[in-house]
Amino acid sequence: MKRYLVLEDGSVYTGESFGSTKDVYAELVFNTGMTGYQETITDNSYQGQMINFTYPLIGNYGINLEDSEADKPAAAAIIVHELARRIGNQRADMTLQEYAEQHELPGIMGIDTRELTQKIRDYGSMKAIIVSEIDQAKIDAILKTNLNSQFQNDTQEGESLDDNTGHTVAVINFGIKDSIIKALQAHQLHVVLFPYTTTFEAVEAVNPAGILLSNGPGDPTNHQQVLPLIRQLQARYPLMGICMGHQLFALANGATTYKMKYGHRGFNHAVYDFETGQSNFTSQNHSYAVDEASVQNTHLQVTQKEVNDNTVEGLKLMNRPAFSVQYHPDACPGPHDAAYMFDRFVQMMTKAERRLQHA
Repeated sequence: MKRYLVLEDGSVYTGESFGSTKDVYAELVFNTGMTGYQETITDNSYQGQMINFTYPLIGNYGINLEDSEADKPAAAAIIVHELARRIGNQRADMTLQEYAEQHELPGIMGIDTRELTQKIRDYGSMKAIIVSEIDQAKIDAILKTNLNSQFQNDTQEGESLDDNTGHTVAVINFGIKDSIIKALQAHQLHVVLFPYTTTFEAVEAVNPAGILLSNGPGDPTNHQQVLPLIRQLQARYPLMGICMGHQLFALANGATTYKMKYGHRGFNHAVYDFETGQSNFTSQNHSYAVDEASVQNTHLQVTQKEVNDNTVEGLKLMNRPAFSVQYHPDACPGPHDAAYMFDRFVQMMTKAERRLQHA
């Protein structure tokens, strides 16, 4: 069945449908990963976005449900050049096409995804719609409406996720990936999940050793209501922020953010860590970044930068045990170069606990 990808600049791309045939309206972005399509599709940071995969063949190792970052797709739609019809993976539960059909995920194939990526790089991320027929008046009306990529938070207050006996970490959930939770649990940390609408008193009640601000979709300035909570938490507990959590950590401490032209989405972003003197390849997925100039005259210090475009990738508070990173140190999918950031978090909590014991 023919399907049409229509961009807000009027460009039309014709392809073939797979998955759901419902119309979909979202922000068009691209991902440069050669693998990891399953984790990408289920990453909550992609809510409200359709993903254009630059790698020409997607789906060749199928879908293994154990590797999903959430129990259903987060992406609004996926765009591929060629969809693999056969899979070669003994762990696979189904094909990507079967997964898309099962979850009513719209897909379109046969698109020149690299040409489409070049357009996004030239003109920036843009609104787009996938439809089965061209009704220009209807399409124009839809493309003029605002998009909403807010994470639908159904987290229970103080939801305990394991029986680990290590430090208790309170996770403020803006759209967390399962791999971040697993990375914390691999350090024997006891993870307790809270919605971003929680209160300081609710978090305090579980007596956490540290706080983690999770990743999530959308514009961080839409979460102004949580900034006072972050300031309360960082004044009391060691704190780590990841991706959206990094941006909110910056906002809570007086810095500002801006929307990037086309963002960072892939697994080969080189980041220089000023504290170790090393560069690491990292996994990234974000549309917004911290304005470095705004960090001046705050208590924040820039600790890491992206090697290619010099954007801020790491921050720390100079007067508190609190830090953040823009990338995903859990690296699912992606390289594990920066996994030591979780070690830093654990060390920070251990040091704070010892200080309390000797107070």
